[in-house]
Amino acid sequence: MSKKILRAALCTLVLSPVATLAAAAAPLNVGFVYISPIGDAGWTTQHDIARKEMEKALGPKITTKYVENVPEGADSERVIRDLAQQGSKLVITTSFGYMNPTLKVAKQFPDVKFIHVTGYKTAANVGNTNARFYEGRYLAGVLAGKMSKTHTAGYVAAFPIPEVLQGVNAFARGMRSVDPKAQVKVIWVNSWFDPGKERDAAITLLGQGADVVTHHTDSTAVVQAAEEKGKYAIAYHSDMKKYGSKAQLGAVTHHWGAYYAKQAQAVIDGSWKPSSVWGGIKDGMVKLEGINAAVPADVRQFVAAREKDLVSGALAPFAGPMKDNEGKLRLDKGTLGDDALNKMDYFVEGVLGKVSNK
Repeated sequence: MSKKILRAALCTLVLSPVATLAAAAAPLNVGFVYISPIGDAGWTTQHDIARKEMEKALGPKITTKYVENVPEGADSERVIRDLAQQGSKLVITTSFGYMNPTLKVAKQFPDVKFIHVTGYKTAANVGNTNARFYEGRYLAGVLAGKMSKTHTAGYVAAFPIPEVLQGVNAFARGMRSVDPKAQVKVIWVNSWFDPGKERDAAITLLGQGADVVTHHTDSTAVVQAAEEKGKYAIAYHSDMKKYGSKAQLGAVTHHWGAYYAKQAQAVIDGSWKPSSVWGGIKDGMVKLEGINAAVPADVRQFVAAREKDLVSGALAPFAGPMKDNEGKLRLDKGTLGDDALNKMDYFVEGVLGKVSNK
């Protein structure tokens, strides 16, 4: 063997372990797809806060990127595919309508892991997660029931899918648990994020006698409308008190950071497996916070006690007997199981109107 060849071979032997360590230390690229602009409050804001929390927790072990304001449908499929093609080895898609596009792209990239938020389908490289938002909604309903003078709340809702219906129904049951006369009026806006429509719906509901409004939509418009009209609001997704310091009674908020960090670490470790995670208040994924100083101490204490009961299992938002708003018995006794919750397609007693966004 010539000296030149021997020297090259020795260099290869010396450098190979270094190259291997460098490859092993390469950060995990994590891509996010957001349904609306990030903004500073709302659904997408909470996911972006979680992305930053994951970065802080895992440091140089990860890098992240995101694409915001991506419509559900063909556009989302293109964005999800682009992230996988650009080297993201974990892709997190954060809206219900991204479910089938996520599954389609996942088949094309079997070496990439995917997590879909609020969906119910999994695959070999697709997991999903959701939060028991309805637990926070029930507590918010208790708070609204204690504070309302008209016995009427308004609810601005996006689409009549089970997740949204769980929230409407839990809010109504919480409200009626402290005020049997309470009723909840619903307006569908057919969009996750449309501040103009959300505002119009809130103004309409306030004009129909609601003195508390809430929403399952992404912007701050409902809270702002309540502030303008001198009424109360329950914020959703984020604490929105800076948009309605007098209006906001409280906020049902979402927290994904610890979950995302755990999932990313599992991918790094090579231990990731598709799973379905549905966490609630006791898991730290849902909170009722931002309680207004105007809420009397005894009401705060009452709501806090209900929260403890909910966490312990002594209280269930959907416990029998439970009827729908047409008088049909939906549950005689016991509590509604997860399968039934994920198929919910009706309003409970106390909710006015029909399950339709038409």
